[in-house]
Amino acid sequence: MTPFRIYADTSVIGGVHDPEFADDSRRFVKGVRAGRFILLVSEIVVAELRDAPKSVRRILPSLPATSVEPVEVSEEVLTLRDAYLDASIVGEQWSDDAAHVAAATMARADAIVSWNFTHIVRLDKMKAYNRVNEREGYDSLTIISPTELPADDDNDSF
Repeated sequence: MTPFRIYADTSVIGGVHDPEFADDSRRFVKGVRAGRFILLVSEIVVAELRDAPKSVRRILPSLPATSVEPVEVSEEVLTLRDAYLDASIVGEQWSDDAAHVAAATMARADAIVSWNFTHIVRLDKMKAYNRVNEREGYDSLTIISPTELPADDDNDSF
């Protein structure tokens, strides 16, 4: 089976060490290590990880290079981020959240996963991001929490 290409924001990586989110975040990281998922990582995630605790900063470099795909924060990503901001999906102070969604969209990720239930994984936000994507000529993006990723023992395919 072809691995799913998943953009994970920083909350998922940090969730490995958060009691509330550890089980599903660890399951995701385990899936990346096993080659079931390709982790799409933008420069935004890398920058946010610089301020994370050492135990969180160690996760990304511990993953196999073949299971990690860098995502450039191009002018196109920034333009789409700005379209989200112009649509008032999130405020300017949360522009990095909008940039995560834009980067995942530009990378044509199978999904973006996040624990951010305020600015990303919320039905009204998902619909708004995808309305802008459609208006701007981009594909819609699947936005989910890590709990919704297929488990390693799931036999169903999409």
